[in-house]
Amino acid sequence: MRLRALLETDALGLRLLGGEDELDRTVRGVMTTDLRDPSRYLSGGELVLTGLAWHRDAADSEPFVRILAGAGVAGLAAGEAELRDIPADLVEACRHHRLPLFAVNETVAFATITEHVVRQVSGERAGDLAAVVDRHRRLMTSGPAGGGPEVVLDLLTSDLDLRAWVLSPTGRQIAGAGAPLPGPLGAALAGHHLAATRTGRRGPHRAAVAGTTYSLFPIRNTGRGAVPAARDVRESVLSDWLLAVEADASDWPAARLDLLQGVTQLIAVERDRRDAARTVRRRLAQEVLELVQAGAAPAEIAARLRVAAPVLLPGLGAAPQWQVVVARVDWGATDRTAVAGDIASGPVAQALLEEILVDPAVSGPDSADRIAVAHTGEEAIALVPLPTATTASPGSREGASGEAARADVEDADALDEEPGLHADALLASVREPLSAGLADDGRLTLGVSAAVHSAEGLRGALEEARHARRVAAARPGRVCAAGHHELASHVLLLPFVPDDVRRAFTARLLDPLRDYDRRHRAELIETLEAFLDCDGSWTRCAARLHLHVNTLRYRVGRIEQLTGRDLSRLEDKLDFFLALRMS
Repeated sequence: MRLRALLETDALGLRLLGGEDELDRTVRGVMTTDLRDPSRYLSGGELVLTGLAWHRDAADSEPFVRILAGAGVAGLAAGEAELRDIPADLVEACRHHRLPLFAVNETVAFATITEHVVRQVSGERAGDLAAVVDRHRRLMTSGPAGGGPEVVLDLLTSDLDLRAWVLSPTGRQIAGAGAPLPGPLGAALAGHHLAATRTGRRGPHRAAVAGTTYSLFPIRNTGRGAVPAARDVRESVLSDWLLAVEADASDWPAARLDLLQGVTQLIAVERDRRDAARTVRRRLAQEVLELVQAGAAPAEIAARLRVAAPVLLPGLGAAPQWQVVVARVDWGATDRTAVAGDIASGPVAQALLEEILVDPAVSGPDSADRIAVAHTGEEAIALVPLPTATTASPGSREGASGEAARADVEDADALDEEPGLHADALLASVREPLSAGLADDGRLTLGVSAAVHSAEGLRGALEEARHARRVAAARPGRVCAAGHHELASHVLLLPFVPDDVRRAFTARLLDPLRDYDRRHRAELIETLEAFLDCDGSWTRCAARLHLHVNTLRYRVGRIEQLTGRDLSRLEDKLDFFLALRMS
């Protein structure tokens, strides 16, 4: 039952003194005490009744309330019979610890309140426990081996009226009962889960999205086949699945919570099965990678690729093209760890890259079944086959999510002309949740090579992807990617300009314009950007800025006067262009 229900029962004589925002807390029991430290008798969720016999002076309230709040009690009800008025120091201590405080009228016996709470809670538990025990038995006999996680989720929906979905760490739906979860909603829930996990809080985590409350359960195998717990939460936070339930689990009885924990264990078994199925693809990728890095003959690499192609692309007649994707996860030191080097980042990057390369628009079997990912040191390296030059590959993010992906790519026409993976599109739908999991001490950087048609090109593709990843690593942000096309432009050079040189160069050219804009609101920086973007065309630039050409000429003249540069000269245009890119 909820605290609010107690307050609304007139016969109990309760008067609220503080904690209006906490009245939806669930009461799971009741306890009467006048001990200064009753912690040994508290298990959480109780309504604590006290006659205040423990209160001698104002200093007694803070430690007493701190003990109750630390034990997770639902609320405190203090009788007025002993002191008449509830001490102000007790009211303040409860406010500080966000503990709801009630005054009990001196005409109401604690036994009356105790009897009411016990009768309500016991009645709810009796009916719910019998049903939950039966459902738990049915769930355990209908585990993933009987048809995958969908079987378990269907039972949750039919028997408990709970809508639930299994989500990957990026919010991709792996299984669900009923209507699919919209992609943006899944990403938002995954972000909530990753952020809460990084704080060290135990699940289930509560998330409110678009006016609906969800409970997020981490999926970890704690049964007989469980692997040892990670030494650091960062070793698993970016690879664990989660179970999202459309309900608020904070008021559930222990039996129902145990049931959902059992569900997560069943789904963890399915996760382990899928990971085991990827072993062959990972081994193939590792073998090809070792041959490429060792400088093996192209014929030997080609022979290994012929072995990999039927596994990754069953039924394909012609040899495909290949792309290489390199990813790395880097962690900084935290308060708990002096150094981050002890974290095994390679396996984390491997699992994460397998997830990123899954095309959310592909239905049916997991499209990661056509991706081979190995890891070496701190890097994860994916070997991705492209069946033809015109077919979008897994991970290209076309189809249902293609329009969203295009919005994050500067040149949409390049997406249409060039087959395969595109760096920006790969991260379009996963950047938000992954940033939450990386928090303030982690970074994901990713590089994508061009497509190659033969074994001879794989070594170059690997180096190209690594160079692109280093370009991404030089950029700001928690989740960054770069593609091969950026290696043939100024984009490759700018990230490696020393910071002091960058600041001096941009300050000399742009600070006079920024100062003028602050004083006069002249929008000279905006005008300069538009003028260069229009290749110096007066008419196109004026139309873009909705200005008369004469006004534009005046602004450009002011820019030249303030900086001593001539925007009709190519060299000065180039300097301004680079300064804007580096600022």
